Amino acid sequence: MSELHTTLTQRIKALPPLPESVAQIQAICSDPNSGLADLAKVVDKDPMLTANLLKAANSPLYGFSREIKNVNQAVSLFGMATVKGFALASAVKDTIKIDMSPYGRTPTDFSDVAQKQSALMLGWYTKIDREMMNILAPASFLDGVGEIIIAAEIITQGKTAEFQADIEACKTIEEVEIKYFDVTSQQVAAEVFTKWRLEPLMIEAIGVSHDPASAENEAIKPYAYALKAVRNAINLKESLTENSIAMAVEVLDEAGLDKQLFLDAVEIVKQ
Repeated sequence: MSELHTTLTQRIKALPPLPESVAQIQAICSDPNSGLADLAKVVDKDPMLTANLLKAANSPLYGFSREIKNVNQAVSLFGMATVKGFALASAVKDTIKIDMSPYGRTPTDFSDVAQKQSALMLGWYTKIDREMMNILAPASFLDGVGEIIIAAEIITQGKTAEFQADIEACKTIEEVEIKYFDVTSQQVAAEVFTKWRLEPLMIEAIGVSHDPASAENEAIKPYAYALKAVRNAINLKESLTENSIAMAVEVLDEAGLDKQLFLDAVEIVKQ
């Protein structure tokens, strides 16, 4: 383990817990006796989450055909898993200071990437396996949390300009993260989510999504491949470019997934 990886681990241990409202939302989403109405009641008590949810629902990213005016409509259209992702992403923004300057991006850029990844995953994987969205929907929102932690450590170490230059020159962000920390931001995110006691299956899927073929648990591989495909297409370095889409398609080929459904979802997000 590198010295910088050690400092990352210390930074993760010092993170504060997530708000109680997140625990309530997770409990509702995990309870087979709970429904959309129960989730809507909890969301409605959080003005910031409500505002973000309605703003997203009325964004062209998700392709809904009518104006969404209230939480009940939004929860019904998005489903419990995606709303849980919104809630977790909102809580992260309130819990951790976000400065993405080492990646050459702003906090707004970071939020845009997370929302586009979520929209792409929702538009794509609901047509493949809706049950898997229970994991993939929140995971696609939270995929970049490790980048927040890495960026904070790079800033503390005074290596922002050096790291930024390497990001601009690299083929993939992961190769730069490994150069500095011996781990990827996805592995860092898994450590963060372990501390926060999030869904174990989601933690495992994100943790190996930089290299899905390395997953020892075969059941994890489909989740990891889906996350990697979406991340290759949309990330802090490039978003839905010809190159990034081609890199995503390489992942689909490796996983044996249908390309057309993915490309159809890409077109909706691009528009």
